Amino acid sequence: MTLAILSALPQEQAGLHPLLSGTRVQTHAGREFVCGDYRGLPVVLALSRIGKVAAATTATALIERFGMQRIVFSGVAGGLGAGVRVGDLVVAAECLQHDMDASPLFPRHEVPLYGRSRFACDPALAALLLAGAQALQGDLAGRFDAQVRERYRLDGLQVHQGLLLSGDRFVGTEAESTALRRELPEALAVEMEAAAVAQVCHDYGLPFAALRSVSDRADDQAHVDFACFLEEVAGHCSTQVLRHLLDALSRS
Repeated sequence: MTLAILSALPQEQAGLHPLLSGTRVQTHAGREFVCGDYRGLPVVLALSRIGKVAAATTATALIERFGMQRIVFSGVAGGLGAGVRVGDLVVAAECLQHDMDASPLFPRHEVPLYGRSRFACDPALAALLLAGAQALQGDLAGRFDAQVRERYRLDGLQVHQGLLLSGDRFVGTEAESTALRRELPEALAVEMEAAAVAQVCHDYGLPFAALRSVSDRADDQAHVDFACFLEEVAGHCSTQVLRHLLDALSRS
């Protein structure tokens, strides 16, 4: 079964390209799709760009043009939940668009005509991401140098699984993050793409899963933390966890 790995930004999946053999690049819908092979497993890497519409466009192109049979999204997010701190990993169990509001015609957050606000991730794919994240958690000293571990306090890295929020705005103030916590207290983290891809995969009946590295606390310091974390931590985390996923799928 062909697997697509999506990320919003190139730093989030740069380490995956060397893992594939026989790569070739195809351009479609203004995007580059890197097609290759991981130990016999067909894989396509793509950058969704930022935001829900861009992510949905990319996911649809992957399915319609490239025949994807399962999609995984990996990248960064702002932490919301209690105990979710910078450096932690979040595996989505469900995805929700926090800015969806067609009330009073439909309940707030419910996607019109779907009768739901949450889109569940595939349990099998999510379990593989969770196992990969836990493996990374157990070998931080072997994956990051001491300075990076100290700077981001990675030795205390925790792995979480639960509700992931998506919306078409960068949540970067304490007021916004507090409002989201009040409105959706189960939410672990917030980003800008996964719920849209989850909805597309729901429409096509495809398995979907998402992994996020927590780059900030979605507060007034979010813009300060983001760029450095993306370069020094997030890409490495994605590579290690997704390699675990690829190993498992290539053996199945």
